[in-house]
Amino acid sequence: MKNNVVLIGMPGVGKSTVGVILAKLLGYRFVDTDLVIQESEGRLLKEIIASEGIDGFLHTENRICSQLAAERSVIATGGSVVYGKEAMEHLSQIGTVVYLSLDYRKLKYRLGNIKNRGVVIRPGQRLSDLFNERKPLYERWADIVIDETGCGIEKTVGKIMAELK
Repeated sequence: MKNNVVLIGMPGVGKSTVGVILAKLLGYRFVDTDLVIQESEGRLLKEIIASEGIDGFLHTENRICSQLAAERSVIATGGSVVYGKEAMEHLSQIGTVVYLSLDYRKLKYRLGNIKNRGVVIRPGQRLSDLFNERKPLYERWADIVIDETGCGIEKTVGKIMAELK
């Protein structure tokens, strides 16, 4: 039963911020998968990455998100969740997947210093590389694509609400 809304997209597009407001408007719970992972593992995301590496973190994220139980929830995912096939298949089965899309220049501006954001990025990889690598994955899994160009939080939420009706 698809009674959840799953938000996907790059870090900095506003998945958590938009998700909280959307959940209030829909009368749903709000779930942040990054927090679910931290709670489940008993440590911060950056600690998981530091001890197990990026591949280890992606494996953990895929495992936890592929078993996520949620009803009438808005689920904000980490930007890297689209690397996990099992996680995305599960999230697609339990919810409508909404891709929050932002052009690269605006994204780079919003993110500022990615070192402080906990972005899953490999050594030597640039943000533009990551953006180009993930964009087709987000598009592949999305039921709905929301173009956030020129949108503040309220306008983004309004676009999602209109698409969900």
